[in-house]
Amino acid sequence: MIKDITIGQYFPGTSPVHRIDARAKILLTIAFIVMLFIADDIRGLCVGLAFTFITFIISRIPLKMMWKSLKTILVILIITSLLNLFFVHTGEPVFEWKFIKITDNGIQTAVFMVVRIACLIIGTSLLTYTTSPIDLTDAIERLLSPLKKIKVPVHELAMMMTIALRFIPTLIEETDKIMSAQKARGADMETGSIIKRAKALIPVLIPLFVSSFRHAEELALAMECRCYHGGEGRTRMKQLHLKLIDLWGTIYLAVFMAAVIVINHIW
Repeated sequence: MIKDITIGQYFPGTSPVHRIDARAKILLTIAFIVMLFIADDIRGLCVGLAFTFITFIISRIPLKMMWKSLKTILVILIITSLLNLFFVHTGEPVFEWKFIKITDNGIQTAVFMVVRIACLIIGTSLLTYTTSPIDLTDAIERLLSPLKKIKVPVHELAMMMTIALRFIPTLIEETDKIMSAQKARGADMETGSIIKRAKALIPVLIPLFVSSFRHAEELALAMECRCYHGGEGRTRMKQLHLKLIDLWGTIYLAVFMAAVIVINHIW
């Protein structure tokens, strides 16, 4: 399960999605989230689902990554669907037994919420899958640059967010190594009650914290050795420039956004 967490991973490539400017990708991701939330019913959400699937194919990211993105939140999806299924009582009854009542609106709402969350996770994951941490840092700093006028440390904030995102896969890999080492010494982490499993994780947390502080200290030392002193007077080897493909990406999303708005007005 630990190995299936893909948050923060970057897959280098030359697809059209990879070539879109990082600033444009962040803004398009925000617009994509808005598109998912303005969809009134499952028909409009199917447009968002189609956009997600087509974009994933265009990005040339392995399709198995879609499942890996959802596998880590599978429990949340199941709980969300069950809550909507059993607690939405409007509409025509489909199944009744004692205090249990399932209606057609409950089924529609459950499917609607699961599809929306799935699209949200898969679509936003594409941002880190197709954008390098350096480009992501520069893009966040550029987008937040107006805040520099009110003395907000934009560069430092962008750097911290990107480092935190980038270190998620590293910590996941470290956790997997520690758990494998504990299992090799006879630790049982997969059987027993939930309380027993939680107690079995305590020997994992302590070395994980130690390892995290060691990584942080090594990173800080490496940045100091390279004379890093924050964003003031800092230049960039790779400059961000808006290109024609960014316009095509905007038009591509606008078409799907317009389709969702039209469907909302028709139905």
